[in-house]
Amino acid sequence: MAVEGTYEITLGTPMGDRPGKLILKSNGASLSGTLESQQGNQDFEDGTVDGDEIAWSTMVTGQMGEMKLDFAGKVDGDEIDGTVQFGSFGSGTFKGTRV
Repeated sequence: MAVEGTYEITLGTPMGDRPGKLILKSNGASLSGTLESQQGNQDFEDGTVDGDEIAWSTMVTGQMGEMKLDFAGKVDGDEIDGTVQFGSFGSGTFKGTRV
C-alpha cells in the first residue's frame, strides 16, 4: 500500500494530545510532506520510505522555542502510527487515519 495521502493524526505529546494533519508524498525511497498543527505548518523533504516504514524530521517553534521532531512510523492500509522524539523533551506517539 502506498504511503502517500492526507492523514488526520493525533500527536501524543508530553503536554497532552494534539490534533494535526499530515500530508505525505513519496518518490521512490524519498518522503516529503507537511505537518499541519497548532504550531503552524512544517514542511519536510528529508524523509525516507522503506516499504510501509516511514521516517522524517521537522522543526517546530512553540512555547519552549525551536525544537526538532524526529518521526518514525508505519502505514498499514489507511492507518498510520509511530513514535516521535521531541528533542530533549522526551518522546511520544502519533496515530491517525487517511482521509
